Amino acid sequence: MAQKIYRPNVAAIVLSPKYPLVCEIFIANRNDMKNSVWQFPQGGIDAGESPQDALYRELREEIGTDMVEIIAEYPQWMSYDFPNKTSKKMYPFDGQKQKYFLVKLKADAVINLDTKEPEFMEYKYVSYSNIFDDISHMKKPIYKKVLDYFKKHGYIS
Repeated sequence: MAQKIYRPNVAAIVLSPKYPLVCEIFIANRNDMKNSVWQFPQGGIDAGESPQDALYRELREEIGTDMVEIIAEYPQWMSYDFPNKTSKKMYPFDGQKQKYFLVKLKADAVINLDTKEPEFMEYKYVSYSNIFDDISHMKKPIYKKVLDYFKKHGYIS
């Protein structure tokens, strides 16, 4: 059996500028899915690009700002397989391996979803305790593991 090929990717758990006084987590609703799919900003790492550089670029491309402070980084890469219909579109990749960053929006950052190639139609901030009211897709177990890690280490409450 052929070894699976995973596309290198970064994902950002974005906290509002109110952090650490208030812990609000940014989620956005994709504009290319039939059902409501709320997720964290994420995207591929280009050849020769560091995960941190990809993080800033993807935030600019997806939410219109890279004015963030990196608070923490999940220590391992997380991977998942694409569903069948996505795998055809993302060939030759079978899935993605992601590096997760916990970031805080700077006070003067402005979210703008009307980017060059918009990926989201709306966004909101939710509490840690309510985040899975909206997130139910295949990445939920990964999100839970990463969020639990940041909670255990005192970064989110």
